[in-house]
Amino acid sequence: MMTEAAALRDLRREFAGRFGACRAFSAPGRINLIGEHTDYNQGFVLPMAIERRTYVVGVLRPDRVVNVRSTNTSSQCSFDLDRPGPPRRGGWVDYVEGTAQAMLKRGLPVPGAELLISSDIPIGAGLSSSAALEVAVAYAFARLAGMTSPNLVELALSGQAAENDYVGARVGIMDQFIAALAEPDSALLIDCRSLERNVVPLELGTAKILICDTRVKHQLASSAYNERRDQCEQGTRLIREEFPELRSLRDVSAKQLEQSAARLPELIQRRCRHVITENARTLQATLALGRGDLKCVGELFSRSHQSLSDDYQVSCAELDAAVEVAMTESGVYGARMTGGGFGGCTITLLEESAIERVTAAIRARFRGQFGVQPEFFVSKACGGVQEHDALRS
Repeated sequence: MMTEAAALRDLRREFAGRFGACRAFSAPGRINLIGEHTDYNQGFVLPMAIERRTYVVGVLRPDRVVNVRSTNTSSQCSFDLDRPGPPRRGGWVDYVEGTAQAMLKRGLPVPGAELLISSDIPIGAGLSSSAALEVAVAYAFARLAGMTSPNLVELALSGQAAENDYVGARVGIMDQFIAALAEPDSALLIDCRSLERNVVPLELGTAKILICDTRVKHQLASSAYNERRDQCEQGTRLIREEFPELRSLRDVSAKQLEQSAARLPELIQRRCRHVITENARTLQATLALGRGDLKCVGELFSRSHQSLSDDYQVSCAELDAAVEVAMTESGVYGARMTGGGFGGCTITLLEESAIERVTAAIRARFRGQFGVQPEFFVSKACGGVQEHDALRS
């Protein structure tokens, strides 16, 4: 992986050939330590930003046109801020123009600009490359427009609105929120209803977080995500018949779910059970991290994965295999899928001394069973969106 300084230097050099001196911005990808599919149920999540980022360099234009080029896809797009294009065109322009239009609706300034984008976040791996793009672009727009201290929550909400309205994915706020507000060496416990956040220091000692990109993304992912959200909303409506004061699954206790069981189809009951127990696990993991109890954190990871696989049914053979193999090795505290599911990544909390053994064992299993070679990297928690100092980069 290219260093941050080298990536920015190359991007600036490419941009300068056409437009001269520019400003540079970036936002990170993320892993979710625990709290999967709880954000759109107004629950709790515990993500951290990773050392993979999306970079945007740019300059102002004198008109209301935005020209954007991606070095990753060798493609470009152009749009007029005053004449919005149609949403859901199916390309990456939806993320960029959608973010610009969402900012304008929120009363945030968006200038015409020339932008060049590059990213080292694997696309389709469940590491929130789309949220990193939205937040990096939003921050670039705000800073180029002259805002000295943009409201990062507003930028995150603009990115979420782009996904909902322009892309057509009914995502919660977690991904954009962590891309905007992450802090180094820490995770964030986010209350997805109030948007309150608590910094959770990651003092792991000799332990590390190993990310395994299965390099698999099944086609079910997008449609199944929206389907799960519909099922949660159906469950909430049915439970509310018994407990009308409840606003979302975040408010439902295990006892209330049990008391409402007769109203719920079996599949809906399982979906609700995952969300309710996952919220509890997320809060328990936060407390365990605070007291340095990695054994407890690992156990919660494993229980989370089991729930995602059995009750929520968003895992797949590759994710299950990566978790299963990791858990057979000594020095491993726990493992789970991270992200929306149906492919993407797993995370494993393990001692540094176990990394080589775990990666070798997973590679061997994948080679024999799937004919695909996964990719691995270890990441510490890094900070959120930022502007880069040209002199240092």
